[in-house]
Amino acid sequence: QVQLVESGGGLVEAGGSLTLSCAASAPTFSTYHMAWFRQAPGKEREIVATIRANDGRTYYPDSVKGRFTISRDNAKNMVYLQMNSLKPEDTANYYCAARAGGIYYYTKRYEYDYWGQGTQVTVSS
Repeated sequence: QVQLVESGGGLVEAGGSLTLSCAASAPTFSTYHMAWFRQAPGKEREIVATIRANDGRTYYPDSVKGRFTISRDNAKNMVYLQMNSLKPEDTANYYCAARAGGIYYYTKRYEYDYWGQGTQVTVSS
């Protein structure tokens, strides 16, 4: 069982930055693919970044590419999401997710095994 706890959300003005953190309790954390998703009211949960376990390569959808950066520290069991140039449309609840096994990029909600409780990010215009 893996427990994930997000932190770092808050209110920020458009154009500002935030860094989200996710602490994972997993003895073999380095073997998990990690991701950040977000969900705005009335919308589907969507991927914003993923980082692979096997080689550390990352994936971003076009909506955040160039603005968001995912990283991981396997020694500390931590995953981060650096968010720059934030826009009002980035407002959502942001979730950390973990997946055990596999070698591909995983971008769908059902492909992840464990979820955090979420942290709210609000970007004012």
